[in-house]
Amino acid sequence: MKQHQCQICGYIYDPAQGDAEGKIPPNTPFEKLPDNWVCPICGASKDQFSPVD
Repeated sequence: MKQHQCQICGYIYDPAQGDAEGKIPPNTPFEKLPDNWVCPICGASKDQFSPVD
């Protein structure tokens, strides 16, 4: 599972960790995040994220 980085603030979504604040359980791929999920740091939408190599 690929990590994705917010292009606004640099936050990295790590699927292995999930997003406790957003109630996203660990091992949730970025593609499976709800459409209304936003960056927990700056509030950017999913389309502001890019895959990390």
